[in-house]
Amino acid sequence: MNSLFTILIAMPSSFKRAILIIADSLIVIFALWLSFSLRFGNWYWPIGGVNDSIALLMMIAPALAVPVFIQFGLYRAIIRYLDMKAFLSVFKAVIIYAAVWGLLAFLSGEQGIPRSVVPINAMVALFTIGGLRILARWSLRKIEDANRAKKNHFQQARSLIKQGKANMIIFGAGEAGRQLAVGLEQSHECILLAFVDDNVNLHGRDLMGVPILSESNLVEFVNQHQVDGILLAIPSISRKQRSLIIERLRPLNKHIRTLPGLSDMARGQSVYSQLNELDINDLLTRESAVADEALLQSQVTDQVVLVTGAGGSIGSELCRQILQRKPKTLLLFDISELALYTLNNELKKILNQLSQADSTWFPSEKSQEQDSEKNSGNINLMPRIISLLGSVTDEKRVSDVISTWRPNIIYHAAAVKHVPMVEQNITECVKTNIFGTLVMAKVAIEWQVDSFILISTDKAVNPTNAMGASKRFCELILQALAAEESPSFQILFGGQPSERVDCKMQLAIVRFGNVLGSSGSVVPYFRNQMMQGGPITLTHMDVTRYFMTIQEAAQLVMQAGAMAVQELRDSINEMGAEVYVLDMGEPVKIYDLARRMVELSGLRVKDDDFPSGDIAIKVIGLRPGEKLYEELLIGNNPKKTQHPRIMKANEQYLSWDELTPWLSSLREAADNSDVLMIRTLFKNLIPEYIPEKKVADWVYNEQLKK
Repeated sequence: MNSLFTILIAMPSSFKRAILIIADSLIVIFALWLSFSLRFGNWYWPIGGVNDSIALLMMIAPALAVPVFIQFGLYRAIIRYLDMKAFLSVFKAVIIYAAVWGLLAFLSGEQGIPRSVVPINAMVALFTIGGLRILARWSLRKIEDANRAKKNHFQQARSLIKQGKANMIIFGAGEAGRQLAVGLEQSHECILLAFVDDNVNLHGRDLMGVPILSESNLVEFVNQHQVDGILLAIPSISRKQRSLIIERLRPLNKHIRTLPGLSDMARGQSVYSQLNELDINDLLTRESAVADEALLQSQVTDQVVLVTGAGGSIGSELCRQILQRKPKTLLLFDISELALYTLNNELKKILNQLSQADSTWFPSEKSQEQDSEKNSGNINLMPRIISLLGSVTDEKRVSDVISTWRPNIIYHAAAVKHVPMVEQNITECVKTNIFGTLVMAKVAIEWQVDSFILISTDKAVNPTNAMGASKRFCELILQALAAEESPSFQILFGGQPSERVDCKMQLAIVRFGNVLGSSGSVVPYFRNQMMQGGPITLTHMDVTRYFMTIQEAAQLVMQAGAMAVQELRDSINEMGAEVYVLDMGEPVKIYDLARRMVELSGLRVKDDDFPSGDIAIKVIGLRPGEKLYEELLIGNNPKKTQHPRIMKANEQYLSWDELTPWLSSLREAADNSDVLMIRTLFKNLIPEYIPEKKVADWVYNEQLKK
């Protein structure tokens, strides 16, 4: 059937129109014969056979019908997309054709043609010609939907529709499950077959007319019934418990979806269409790191906060988290106009929602005056959100921003980070990552910013690529500056400033692994490939990565900054930029992640064991600079912190006077686009850096050809 559909779609329009004209011609002849038969009450046949004049009138009916049908556009419309307007045209065309044929019949003077045949013919022709199109539209759409659903796992539930409804099981017979069931019943889009619950007191009972099963009976039930998907309605359990349940459901190869917001169901909205795909966070099997709210608030509440790279994945999530904790002013700094515009609009919506939920965000002028007179410490003013275009490498622009708003804390997330892209544009990586960080730190020190937090990466540990090496260089810059009481930037910045600047700023480095759902992350990349029908492309079967959620990453950055400030207060004489890392559990094998995503979407992996599967997984080879596995620590002597899931690395670094000549040489190499010198400087300063022998930089390779 699918191959026939493909052939029909690929046919030229003129050929498909010819088929439809022939079908209509046969139908109008059949309709006339059936009309006479219905009128006379028996199967009609003209007395003179095919030579009879009535038979001749039947045979010329297509010559009357087809021109009328053409005039009304019956052969211009695409059958599988016919709408009510098209069927109205069918009605008009058939009525006019029937009237024309009736007029011709009576003008011919032929005896034996009852007048009632004309309206009967109109009705029969309308049912047959209109019915043919309805049947064709239904069949073509059904085949098209099935084909589309195979290519798009988000429509998996629709591909298994029986009589317009999908058969579903709700996992969880508690309050959330019952509300979901009510919502599904109102939506009329699926049939609820059963509940599943781990409460033994509920097993064997009925709820809303369907049985409540134990998990042990689920496999047998699924095998006996045509189950299209499973809906999770267990919002109160932990992520680890949720992941264990999902893992047990995975062998069933059913599409698993999650509960929408209970408020949506309470409003009676179309629940089935709003059910969510499994959240990205569900792909992590470890428990999420619990945030210390006191630490988060102590860092940003009622403060002026600057976030560089605000439009990026980490930067934007940082802004969301900061805004929820009521800063005085939130400065969004990014080079991308589109990213800033999008984030600014989103944050304004969040601010509006928060203000409606908490009246203290919009106090009256009178209450503000009273609080001011009492010198109250309560936060009563709505945070200001200020979007600022600029590059972190532009010292004048950075200085203007910091001197104007005097931020208390800077979160430096601006960087180029995609490993293959950076490997092909090494010079720009050095300028943005290394010297962008240097510019930000220098200006922050000059204007006596309280805290500066650098966002680093696990790729900085034993790097094999330029991105990782550049991030390790950034770490060394901050470590050297933190240890220097009065660093001088004279050599690096053309003699300005010539004097040394007192460094009273607290510097901290936060290092973490891959972030689920961030730009360039494998999860959205794999999902897009699944939507296209596959294959999912892996660089290597044994690649492993540490993963964390984007919320965890943002909260880790904020908590680490707060801990750094506290430690500075507790140990006045101890200097240094601390490196904080998150205990991210065990690394995840990317192949297992890809397979898990396919199976939890109700699809099967296409491999040697199951050649008729839906989505293949294809290995394409490691990309330039890519590692098989990542590490979080240089050495194995991490220290504990007040947060059970955050560790503090104890790593060696150079003094500022030792690092300065390296930076001068690196700037000269970057200004001259000397890729080989940059790689050499990386290797000499960072002994762990082991790049690939082949240089991937586009400009360097093109210049070699000349």
